[in-house]
Amino acid sequence: MLTVDFNRLPVGPGDRVLDLGAGGGRHAFEVLRRGADVVAFDMDAAEMENVAAMFAAMDKEGEVPAGATGDTVVGDALHMPFPDASFDRVIAAEVLEHIPDDMAAMREIVRVLKPGGRAAITVPSFLPERICWALSEDYHTAPGGHIRIYTLAELQAKLKSSGLEVGGHHYAHGLHSPYWWIKCAVGVNDDDHPLAKAYHELLVWDIMKRPLATRLAEAVLNPLIGKSVVVYVRKPA
Repeated sequence: MLTVDFNRLPVGPGDRVLDLGAGGGRHAFEVLRRGADVVAFDMDAAEMENVAAMFAAMDKEGEVPAGATGDTVVGDALHMPFPDASFDRVIAAEVLEHIPDDMAAMREIVRVLKPGGRAAITVPSFLPERICWALSEDYHTAPGGHIRIYTLAELQAKLKSSGLEVGGHHYAHGLHSPYWWIKCAVGVNDDDHPLAKAYHELLVWDIMKRPLATRLAEAVLNPLIGKSVVVYVRKPA
């Protein structure tokens, strides 16, 4: 399930891409399939072990184009172990809402981007996130959870003040917001609740099959209740 639109953030052979806060690696895997060199970066060492294993499995199955590489690095988004101007592209998907000093993280993104390089920054969008916070304290007070809710204007202003040129944006995962509202209402950790379980099965079916009905529904819902907002930025040349 991708949040970033790779038509808006094109990557391919010859590009070096940082997936910042890579988590399970969903964007890193897509970058690698497109033939770019990708570094999956996260503070969770166990997650990076799993991502490295998947990189190896993809290579074994012939899913990695010739010359493309996938690496993993464990570290802190505020002190990344990369030289200045190391990457052509940066993806930071659902990361900044977890970081107390989000401006420092943005400055690190600017530092490691090459002049003229582009990035995609995604965070939970305001309305769906605000409803989750209202429904459940556990949703946002758990260790490592979300510590802020961004408005689009605030996110764009912070990115601009960090030295980035802000381009277009879009919303994603409109079908996912009701799932999280249900989870927050019945208990964030209650995966076996009938409503949560049924809706989760719907989402899995949608991800696997991508039927026309759900694609049309999501296209309508994304601008209204998209769970994530994606902002595309560029470092001035």
